[in-house]
Amino acid sequence: MSRVLDALARRASETPDTPILTGRGVNLTCADLAAAVDQARDELAALLEGLPAGAPVAVTLDNGPAWVVVDLALIALGRPSIPLPPFFSPEQRRHALTDAGACLVVSGPAATVAPAFVVAGFPLSAERLDARPTPLHPGTAKITYTSGSTGAPKGVCLSQAQMEDVACSLIEVIGAEFAGKHLPVLPLGVLLENVAGLYTTLIAGGCYHALGLEDLGFSAGLRPDLRRLVDAIEAEGATSLILVPELLRALTLALALGGRRLPALRLVAVGGAKVSPDLIAMARAVGLPAYEGYGLSECASVVALNTPAADRPGSVGRVLPHLKVALSADGEVVVGPQPFLGYVGGPPQSGAVWTGDLAEMDADGWLRIHGRKSNLLITAYGRNIAPEWVESELLAQPEIAHAAVFGEGAPELCAVLAPIRADLPAEAIETAVARANAKLPAYAQVARWTVRPPFDLARGELTGNGRPRRDVLRETHQAFIELQT
Repeated sequence: MSRVLDALARRASETPDTPILTGRGVNLTCADLAAAVDQARDELAALLEGLPAGAPVAVTLDNGPAWVVVDLALIALGRPSIPLPPFFSPEQRRHALTDAGACLVVSGPAATVAPAFVVAGFPLSAERLDARPTPLHPGTAKITYTSGSTGAPKGVCLSQAQMEDVACSLIEVIGAEFAGKHLPVLPLGVLLENVAGLYTTLIAGGCYHALGLEDLGFSAGLRPDLRRLVDAIEAEGATSLILVPELLRALTLALALGGRRLPALRLVAVGGAKVSPDLIAMARAVGLPAYEGYGLSECASVVALNTPAADRPGSVGRVLPHLKVALSADGEVVVGPQPFLGYVGGPPQSGAVWTGDLAEMDADGWLRIHGRKSNLLITAYGRNIAPEWVESELLAQPEIAHAAVFGEGAPELCAVLAPIRADLPAEAIETAVARANAKLPAYAQVARWTVRPPFDLARGELTGNGRPRRDVLRETHQAFIELQT
């Protein structure tokens, strides 16, 4: 049995009446959740009769108690799951289902299909698929597809033990006393929220408050209604959140402009891209207890994290205790001993993972990520520059919503910028770039820039966690990028 299910069984026995999973109109105690998982397990088992043994089940539900119950029920069944995030395109979803050989898709109610079963009061649909079975790595419990920097998502196979090692390490370094009420702001289909949010909260003894993304103001994709988001965090009394840097910036700006505070929050973990120390400082100045971390899907989400007890802004914290990190001769992060099982359709993963991320680690064990090895720019003067470093300083400026930096083989760096508002004067952007440049050495400063509307996820200009897709942006702005001054 998994450690998540062990913790649920223990809590159902010791504190049966304590709330553990809540949502809109739903308040499940520990005993209620244990019973709901058992019932969903039996109903899913019936739906899976006659389907290929071991074939995975895809989950396309919105955030909510039903997502949690289905996920735990699949663990109890020993059936691999494929959580699909809402920002995947139809093509990416089809690729994931076919690539992994999914046999069933669990989704919300469909107008043309009778509900297959009801979970936590939510009627759910279940569609059988005829995809050709795909051999999976032994022990696969979850296949997470990450859109990364290319269009076709790649399936990362993880065991339940690998995911729960992360959750238990997070509890060890943060402390179970921080397990209060966790509010998922990221989609549960994103591994970071699934493992570091859900599993950690359930094992540590907290309450997971799962609202639908629209309830949080996310009807416009990655750009939420910030007032509605702040209202929800305040009204629900959330004590912890997990954010990507773009959401941290937006929430910080909303609190600064509105003069509001969220005093119940005790921990805001931030990951997915490099974060400027200035942004961490700005967030803390408005009462957001922000702590930067680092991870990747191939390591079951989190590798390192700053915490209230061990914090060094500018770094991504110390490595979690169940992992070992080494740096190659050129500074690439290598994570061991074996953080994932392998990719779907690929050979088994043997040993440590070469991440493609460049970093340094000091004598005290603090890890500082510079950027992707594949993104490294070598200027005409022979300087090696990680564009993420420069972008993090640009994005620390409240006037700038999106930034992508280029300069391979050029005498100077240039940037494609999207302002926070379309009516922002050119002088305001110039001042913001000057402030960012003041934080950078002369060879890494931005010499010229072009201003455009916000980067668009639907047009493939952003990854699911908000990072710029450089190949798409480079093609769109090729004339500007290649202009020599």
